[in-house]
Amino acid sequence: MSTPDNLDGHQGQVAQDTGQDGAEDTPRTPEQIEADIAAQREHLAATIDALTHKLDVKSQAKAKAADVKDRATTDSGKPRPELVAGAVAAVVVVAGLWWWRHRR
Repeated sequence: MSTPDNLDGHQGQVAQDTGQDGAEDTPRTPEQIEADIAAQREHLAATIDALTHKLDVKSQAKAKAADVKDRATTDSGKPRPELVAGAVAAVVVVAGLWWWRHRR
């Protein structure tokens, strides 16, 4: 059993450039083909880099943690006063609820 050299059934045919309108242009030079291949390689490399970055959960988690830390602290690295006040208020509310439930 033999297998075809080209799976789409176009054995031995030379590819010609088709423009955006689908009309065939003149055959391309080797330099044009090499330039197209180089452009496709760059595009593929950029796509792979973007996918790698998108799928890198560890670096995304680090970036998110850094973002949260930046928003929660002042420029000097101290906690923002409004967050400290909110945390104290939450502790007071929880303690008050606990005391109210246990005094009955």
